[in-house]
Amino acid sequence: MVEQRIVEQAARLRHYGAISGWAALRWRGAAYFEGMSNDRSPLSVPLAVGKECLRPDPAFVRLRRQLPLWEWDVHRGLRCAVWERALFDEIIRLGTPRSAAVAIDMAIAAGFGGIDDFWRYLDQVRPRNGVVLAREAAGLARGTCWSPQESWMRLCWCLDAGLPEPLCNVPVFDRSGGLLGIPDLFDPEAGVVGEYQGAVHRSREQHRRDVERAERFRAHGLEYFEVVAGQLFDATTATRMRHVRARAAFLPADRRTWTLEEPAWWQNRRR
Repeated sequence: MVEQRIVEQAARLRHYGAISGWAALRWRGAAYFEGMSNDRSPLSVPLAVGKECLRPDPAFVRLRRQLPLWEWDVHRGLRCAVWERALFDEIIRLGTPRSAAVAIDMAIAAGFGGIDDFWRYLDQVRPRNGVVLAREAAGLARGTCWSPQESWMRLCWCLDAGLPEPLCNVPVFDRSGGLLGIPDLFDPEAGVVGEYQGAVHRSREQHRRDVERAERFRAHGLEYFEVVAGQLFDATTATRMRHVRARAAFLPADRRTWTLEEPAWWQNRRR
């Protein structure tokens, strides 16, 4: 169990240091930091210990960057880097702007703070190694995606397909105030809905709901496409996205039977 691995390695800490990186984000409640590499092997638990001497062990990785007092606290009994520092260390581990942008989106999805909060942190630690990568990743992140796959899909739409910035997870209504759905990706100019269909969508009941939602979107003139596991990194996906947008209706506002304007019942639900 990933939490048990974190606890065991945190026990190595002596007078100085804290867990950081993916482990601190997970310990603080971020669901999508699972402590697994791309090949599904366990990641070492990052310990920010500066020059503190610890006996080497493959179960943890030593982060030699200093940990100021304001960059950690005690959370659920463990010394833990604040989410901004933990995210910064995770970005350095990931090493690429896109994967780091996804990590930023998922930290924000966990409710730790907003993209502006992370920018403020980067301004505070500007001289550190890794800030250039972190700033590039923050420029790609939006903090509006609810899963890593949604974030990867948005990046594919923008960077690979070269299409205009979409909206993510915004409710779309009909003109009577009925909810059509909350698409993963929405292009209001063209009228395109994009959805990522992961393993959770394979059940018969969920598939039925997905089909009904797609039919609602199409009935209101919205072009609809899906991306499934394995397609996010397929070179043909960007081409398919461009084709979908090219055949979209691009209806002017006065001819649309859908709207992004929230009806009173939805606004009351938000309160």
